[in-house]
Amino acid sequence: MTSRPSTGTPPRPLCPKGRPGTLTAGRAGTRWLTTTNADGSPHVTGVGARWDDGAYWIVSGRTARKGRNPERDPRCAVSLSTKGYDVVVEGTAELVTDPDLVSAAAERYAAGGWPCEVDESGTALTSPYSAPSAGPPPWHLYRVTPTKATALQVHDPGGRRPVVRRVRGERHGSPHNEMESGSGGER
Repeated sequence: MTSRPSTGTPPRPLCPKGRPGTLTAGRAGTRWLTTTNADGSPHVTGVGARWDDGAYWIVSGRTARKGRNPERDPRCAVSLSTKGYDVVVEGTAELVTDPDLVSAAAERYAAGGWPCEVDESGTALTSPYSAPSAGPPPWHLYRVTPTKATALQVHDPGGRRPVVRRVRGERHGSPHNEMESGSGGER
């Protein structure tokens, strides 16, 4: 994703290449996943979302609400606080079943300290432990592909100024975005 500051300068990456942790939580480390329940009500839960390859990756059991909801309605949002911004990334979630992607994710999680490995099916993860909210193993991988990001600057200069980025489509293999900003709510 890219952003375009209100000064009219060229777009810059929301997460610069080589800095995949840019959209990781900076304060308490909590990320929040918002999905829609079957009755249309929102479901918000803390998750261990990981930002890699231009998307958030979430691990959940398919029977847990954070797994069931996006399989029924893929629209969702991941929210977090970074060092200078509160960020909401809206997008669509999909169940990842490609064994190569699941294996690569298992390696990243293990390198980060969670001792998970790919299960016998090749499409899910198992480990001696996970968050209770993930449900029982095996745990499946969901990729949240961003469609829009809103960042609220929380420090001077400019504090409490929303910046909205909408993904319009692909251009030469990378997302092309438009940005709106203002001093009030979302435009």
